[in-house]
Amino acid sequence: MRITTRTKQHPHDDAPDTTEAFVRLAALPEGPERKALRDELIRLWLPMAERIAMRFRGRGETVEDLYQVAALGLVKAVDHYDPERGSRFEAYAVPTVTGEIKRHFRDHLWTLHVPRRVQDLRNRVRQAMKELAQTTPGRGPTLAEIAVFAELSEDEVRTGMEALECFSTLSLEAEMPGTDGYALADAIGRPDPGYDVVVDRVAVRPCLDALPERERTILYLRFYKGMTQSGIAEQLGISQMHVSRLLSGCFDRLREEVLTDNR
Repeated sequence: MRITTRTKQHPHDDAPDTTEAFVRLAALPEGPERKALRDELIRLWLPMAERIAMRFRGRGETVEDLYQVAALGLVKAVDHYDPERGSRFEAYAVPTVTGEIKRHFRDHLWTLHVPRRVQDLRNRVRQAMKELAQTTPGRGPTLAEIAVFAELSEDEVRTGMEALECFSTLSLEAEMPGTDGYALADAIGRPDPGYDVVVDRVAVRPCLDALPERERTILYLRFYKGMTQSGIAEQLGISQMHVSRLLSGCFDRLREEVLTDNR
């Protein structure tokens, strides 16, 4: 039995008349015949699903991916549609496909994690701004106007408007408005190594105080006065090799004590 195509009295001109086919599908047991009919129904209704997908283009997702998500929603609609409920397949399929696409945007395309309640506020605010833009030419709608139109409080509208900024991110290389080539990354602070030096000095100070006087003197002459090991040896009346061994011993002791304190 071949499924015929309906050409009138239907909002989708190429939509098939699948009423009998869905009744037959519900009655068929699992097997090749049922699978073939199911696949044919999906193929025939696919143009409708793709038209629904096109309503969401320009929102950060490729058309190909939108088609895939819409097709997944259509498959779910075909698999779960019950013709005995009396409604036409289209009445069940359209919200199913639309809902699948909206879930895809909600779950995969938000740059920042946003609670579902805030996402709903975002959608209501966005729709209100779109509708009000037609009645407020030359200016954007005010916060109060959006709140009245969307039946929300002004605080909820603010939350929804903030969520609009969470849907996509701005590249760090993007030029900031009103500047001459000044990128967003140029305004972001960077780690200051000077803070690490301060922390290290504070951590090592008690360990330095615990060293014998001669070792403290050698470290002072080497790292604060900038003297060479030979110069230190001459000033203290010991060999350069002895200075080198004392320095190595100081380093090992300080390293061990600092690491032990940080555990």
